[in-house]
Order: sequence, then structure tokens, then C-alpha cells
Amino acid sequence: MESLFESRSELIARERSGHTAVVEGNLLYVWGGYMSVDDDEVFLPNDEFWVYDLEQGIWQKFHMTGEVPPSMSGACGCSLNGHMYIFGGCDDNGQTNQIYRVNLTGGEYKWMNVEHRIGCSPSPRDKLSCWLHKGRIIYFGGYGHKLLAEVDRRNGSFIVDDLSEFEDMLWGWNNEVHIFDPRQSSWSQAQTHGHAPAPRAAHASAKLGTRGYICGGRVKETRTSDIYCLDLESWTWSEIVAVSSVPVGRSWHSLTASSESTLFLFGGLSADCKPMSDGWLFDMETKTWREVEHPFKNKPRLWHSACPGKDSDIIVFGGSCDYILLVDTGHCNDALVFQMAPYPLFRICEDYIAKNVSTCDALRQQLPLLPSKLCTAVNRRITFYRPSKKVSHSQLL
Repeated sequence: MESLFESRSELIARERSGHTAVVEGNLLYVWGGYMSVDDDEVFLPNDEFWVYDLEQGIWQKFHMTGEVPPSMSGACGCSLNGHMYIFGGCDDNGQTNQIYRVNLTGGEYKWMNVEHRIGCSPSPRDKLSCWLHKGRIIYFGGYGHKLLAEVDRRNGSFIVDDLSEFEDMLWGWNNEVHIFDPRQSSWSQAQTHGHAPAPRAAHASAKLGTRGYICGGRVKETRTSDIYCLDLESWTWSEIVAVSSVPVGRSWHSLTASSESTLFLFGGLSADCKPMSDGWLFDMETKTWREVEHPFKNKPRLWHSACPGKDSDIIVFGGSCDYILLVDTGHCNDALVFQMAPYPLFRICEDYIAKNVSTCDALRQQLPLLPSKLCTAVNRRITFYRPSKKVSHSQLL
């Protein structure tokens, strides 16, 4: 199947990896990341905001104003109360620890540098992850640097990268849990209990109920596929031990909640540095992994984004199809849509009409007879399914 985002217009988001993407309503918002130009790594412009209408299949590019963050990759993004927040990332000067937000609902995309009033911000880092819980953003892990005096090697929360040790600064991986509360503009560090995961970066995370899950990532010189759970009420860690065969270890993959009890893993870079295109479902009730068939096996992706969309769709956008530490030329700007549950009857009918109205005289003649609101919705889907529009879709039911 072809790419979802081969738009009928000429405006298409640039290919990229290490970007931030969120879905709010029927819109996919994409910011940042980097691409390769003549063997150089080039950050995407920091004042560009790409918005894709998931119903109409149309891209728009907006100019961002305000306190614009630096161009970077590896920032951690999420959508909370109609705002996109980004934290951390790596720019031309290295890792950062700033937090920015932009209102997604007003039509004017203006950045704000969020200054905290309470607590201390985490140390600079990138390739971390986050969960949302009770109006707060909870960040985990990442790779970054600390002052020598800030590192306590005894508690194991920071593993030093031996290749990046300087006189007064240490680089490495962490397993810290930090909480940002936008209502109070406060930072705090959670005091966790139980069996914590090893410090890591380029892992994947998702949330089911009141529990946050992480899977795999880069743990010093290895890549894993282990799963850990953090109870966001008691702050207790536990390891989830699968009772089935498990995916190979990997980093730069994605993990997305696909139901109330299942997680969907896609892609990544394997322990032997192979770009991956496999998909797996993990059932939290039975503690089993199951590899799923899909039509995107020829589309490996790593350092992509994966967002839950409408009607249980999972939308994978961008990423690289190469081993980016060596080749770094195969960045993508298409999206892969995984259908994780049967669609509601309304959507089935709407899509059927939109796909067939151009070839069925009866449908075309009856379309104006629909109630105005319904007619508008169907016309939006017709735009998506115009003959020049190509759709990439996978049914995993």
C-alpha cells in the first residue's frame, strides 16, 4: 500500500526524524526534527509548524511566532488541555532542559517559554519519554549531561557514558522520574519504589489507566525489549515479565496504547543495528506478546512518531528507514495508519460514500439530500479520497 500523505496538493511536510508530533481532534501537528542534506544533519526550521487534516488529507504549513525554541531533535512532546508541550531535546549546542508550549486551538501558533516558579528543572537531556496523569506531565529517562558534583554513582540512577567524560561534566543515561505541573509551573522529582528499570534513552512509553509503561531502549551499550510499569498513584516500579516469545531488543521504536489492556509496538533499531518494520501487540492481562501481520513490512521506521487517532487508529509519521548512526539518508515524510479496532458504523458509511461517490451516479445525486452537517462531513472525506489521493492503511483486528 502507498503512503497516506501523498497529498493531492503540492504542499507536503518535509521528511524528518526525531521530531515531535501530537494529534488534537482531527489534526496531526508536527514540529522539529532533522533531515540529511548532502551527508550533513540539518535541523528543520524551528518556526515551521506542519498541520495535517486527517479527514481531508490536506497539509498546511504555519509560521510560528513568540518565544520560539531552538531547532532541535529528540524533544519529548505531548498534548495537554489543547496545548502542545515540548521538553528537552538536542540543538546545535547539545542537550537542553527548557520547556515550551503552544496553543493548538486558537489558530495562532505562538510559542511560550514556560518558566517554572517552584522546584528545579531536570538536567539537560534528549530521547526521553513522558506520560500524562491528573493534569501533570511525568517525564522518564533520557540521555544528557550533569555536572560531576551532581552525579551520585552509588544510587544507580545515572550511568556514565565512558566515551563522553570530561573534567567537570559527565554524559550518560538516567532513569529519573520528574513531574511538571503546568497549573503551578512547578517541577518535582518523584521518589519511586520497587524494581526500577535501568537508566536508558531512545525507549518507548505508553499509558494504560493509572500506570505508565516503558519498553526497551538503549541501555548503555545494549538495546533491550524489557517492559516496566510505574504505578502513577503509588510511584512503585515493577517489571512485567512476558510468558511468551518477545520482540528483539531495540531503540527508537514506538509504543502506543491500542485498547484498555493492550500496547502496540512498531519498528525501531534492533540490537544488531537493523532498521525494523515489525509490529507486536502486548496483552497486559495475559502478559503475552503476539507479532501481527501488516502490509508495511517493506517500510522500516525508527525515530518516528506514533499518535493515537480517531476510532482507535494509530498514525505513524516520518522517521528514518536507515541505520541513522552510519547511513542517515533515508528520512521519510509518509505516514502508516494502523487500524486497531472495527470502525463505528457511521465511519464505515461515511468512508464508503466518500470512496465511491465519483463513480456512482446514485450516490452523487443523493448527496445534496443529506442533512447539512452530515453533508459537510461527507464532503470532507470526499476530499481525502479524491482519485489523486493515495491511502496507506492496515487493519489489525
